Amino acid sequence: MFKQKLKITGWDFNWRLALMMFMQYMLLAVWWVPLAAYLGNGLKFSVFDTSLILSSIAIGSMASPIIGMIADRYFASEKVLAFLNFLTAVLLLFAARQTNFVMLLVAVTLAMLCYMPTWSLTSAIAMAHAPAEQFPRIRVFGSIGWVASGVFSLIAINVFKVSIFDGTDLPFYCGASISLVAVVFNLFLPHTPHAESRNKKVQILDVLGLRAFAMLKDKSFCMFMIFSFLSIIPFSLYHVYGSMFFADYNVTNITFMMNWGQFAEMFFLTITTSVILKAGIKWTLVIGLIAMLVRYVSFYMGVHFGMEWLYVIGILVHGLIFGLFYVGGQVYTDRNAPKELKAQAQGFLSFVVWGLGLLIGIQVNGFLIGYFRIGELRDWNTIFLITSVCSAIILILFGVFFRGNTKHKMQA
Repeated sequence: MFKQKLKITGWDFNWRLALMMFMQYMLLAVWWVPLAAYLGNGLKFSVFDTSLILSSIAIGSMASPIIGMIADRYFASEKVLAFLNFLTAVLLLFAARQTNFVMLLVAVTLAMLCYMPTWSLTSAIAMAHAPAEQFPRIRVFGSIGWVASGVFSLIAINVFKVSIFDGTDLPFYCGASISLVAVVFNLFLPHTPHAESRNKKVQILDVLGLRAFAMLKDKSFCMFMIFSFLSIIPFSLYHVYGSMFFADYNVTNITFMMNWGQFAEMFFLTITTSVILKAGIKWTLVIGLIAMLVRYVSFYMGVHFGMEWLYVIGILVHGLIFGLFYVGGQVYTDRNAPKELKAQAQGFLSFVVWGLGLLIGIQVNGFLIGYFRIGELRDWNTIFLITSVCSAIILILFGVFFRGNTKHKMQA
């Protein structure tokens, strides 16, 4: 009966999943993208203090396996998602009123502990109601939501009658508002019940959500996890500190400008499924890493030779990097995960990459930004050179050691 209903209402399910992605990524982008500029240029926090607050995104990701375990074992995933989004809204409203470093650090960290697990949770919900290979075509609406956040910022300027949006506390209020709207939509998502027995004995691996750790016995998957972990370190330079870089060069409407990368991502996500099926998972991921190398070489040359138009290339290839490597990696993970560990597997990937990896990346890049200076100015030329070399090394090693095996056949 369920299969028959799913077939009849398939388009309804797909559009609800698409709207879920749209809301989930817009609510983050509207306040996260300009956060570095707000902390460093608005509140005048030091690079060290700024990096600590920005590390909240990684700390939040570490809760993903635990949330995955809860969704796999105890509650319907869509209800967990709605609850987390409600808490996120409350905490963002609290964060908007804080200017003290400690209080803002606590508020943003708690908000991220609620929000970041929703990345793996929404992925698990989407792939529970659609083939994993079709996931990029649903996930593309997350990119559309990210782009919409830039338009949202322009609307907010007119609504609140202010001259600037980036570098103020307004993004927090916008994020909270979108989060509350998302809660309502979450309640109408297709039902995604827990897969495991409630009465099954809970062990420490379940509490930590790390039962998916056993998947590392597969050498191909182990290599994928290692290089995904390493790749997020250079990736985080732009992802976390991009607004700081553009603020140093007096770029206006930073949120809107950086969202051109999401415009490109919208296109690349629509073709990710075709790339996976035609080129295979290994080459899909390799192309994503090549794009990351292109990004930092473009930024380096743009700063070194004073050719600012090269920054546009670095922004536009974001779609290739995120769509092919990170979203493609989610598809690869789902294909290798047992049915009862789908949500935990996505949570484990999020823990390793967006948790541990991003935390280290934020600290490493924060150190580079603070260490390499020319007088009072940040030496972005040297920073981008170092990041370009690291990206090249990761690309070469990944191409040599990753095999790209999957337990289940990729299908259209």
